[in-house]
Amino acid sequence: MKLSEFLRYEDDLSLEKKTVVILRWIALIGQLITIYIVHFFVGFELPLIYCSLTIFFGGITNIFIQFNFKKNQLSNIESTILLFYDVIQLSVLIYLTGGVTNPFIIFLIVPAIISSTLLNLASTFFLSIITILSLLLLTFNYFPLPSDGNIHFHVPDYYIYSIPSALTIVLIFLNYFGFRFGYEARKRGNALNRLELVLAKEQQLDLIGHQAAAAAHSLGTPLSTITVIAKELKKEVGKNKEFIQDIDILLAQAKKCGDILKKISQNKIVDDEYVANITMQDLLYEITRSFEEISDKKINLNVSKSVKKIPIKRSPEITYGIRNFVGNAVKFSKKNIDIDLVSNDIQTSIQISDDGPGFPDDIFKIIGEPYISTKSKKLKSKSGLGLGTFIGKTLLERKKAIIEFSKSTRGGALVEISWDNSDIMATY
Repeated sequence: MKLSEFLRYEDDLSLEKKTVVILRWIALIGQLITIYIVHFFVGFELPLIYCSLTIFFGGITNIFIQFNFKKNQLSNIESTILLFYDVIQLSVLIYLTGGVTNPFIIFLIVPAIISSTLLNLASTFFLSIITILSLLLLTFNYFPLPSDGNIHFHVPDYYIYSIPSALTIVLIFLNYFGFRFGYEARKRGNALNRLELVLAKEQQLDLIGHQAAAAAHSLGTPLSTITVIAKELKKEVGKNKEFIQDIDILLAQAKKCGDILKKISQNKIVDDEYVANITMQDLLYEITRSFEEISDKKINLNVSKSVKKIPIKRSPEITYGIRNFVGNAVKFSKKNIDIDLVSNDIQTSIQISDDGPGFPDDIFKIIGEPYISTKSKKLKSKSGLGLGTFIGKTLLERKKAIIEFSKSTRGGALVEISWDNSDIMATY
């Protein structure tokens, strides 16, 4: 994965203030309890006043953040400064209590790990460097490990040096996986957010379309009545120019309204049931017709003779998902797109193929994932980041579809969408 691809999605990252404050209180109280138990209950000598002051200043910063920051989210820079302070505060406390010989030194890598998961790469790199420098300083400079005064902790130098080396390796290892998983989670989260926006828009359009269809059907009868009455009035008034002109205008406007409603209801709605349900053949016909109006490429809709006209549940997920894959075929094809509808008593399948260049080999195995791009120069100008395919695939899979990608017999792309009939059949 290129560094630029990592950085592309790292804007506006933040930490929630409430969570940060609570976690810091837990850490500070834990530090305070630990040094007091060691000093008063275990009886080991340590610089209690300096340790207490170090923890006290940490508490002051936490109170400042809790009551002076009005925002609920700490920005990436604010979060980085806070974690940097935590590294310094903990380094000072460990310096006072045994340096690298203190077993609690492992906590020094925690701020960098948090950054790798929740903040951007620059913040993680900065905090990692500070943490490694702190480990090096604590290897050679520190107060003695607290003891009762009679026993001193002594090990060979190579053991002392191995501690920061091991922690540095662990830091790099955990930072890589933390950043990788955090990046993947944010990437998928961004894609899902876009998916929700698309779905919401599609639902709004679907609702408007249903309302328009219902209005066209409902207004047909009153318009016919108005036309009939107007014609009768025209007969009654005879040649009276005072009224006949107004009646002619009324008839013309009624006819105009009728023409508008015909355009809205091109599907010849005969009852309200159509608004909720449709056959797969009719849905594919609607989709292909909409693309034929905006493209000069040939779209062949092939319906198998065995296909039964089974009513399916209308849904924006199915409509948008199929439209997305048909749109991709139109965009990447040279001249022809084939849409084959095959079904039996158990399963319904749609195969969308084109005569284009097909799926690039370098991303074939990860098609359907968000934020991917091909290195192919032929396709790079037309292809995006894979969001459309991700959204279409996810929406269809929500409706229990199975999506398979392969190459068509003509060398182009082939997308097969299939359902069990029981999953998409409309129920009455």
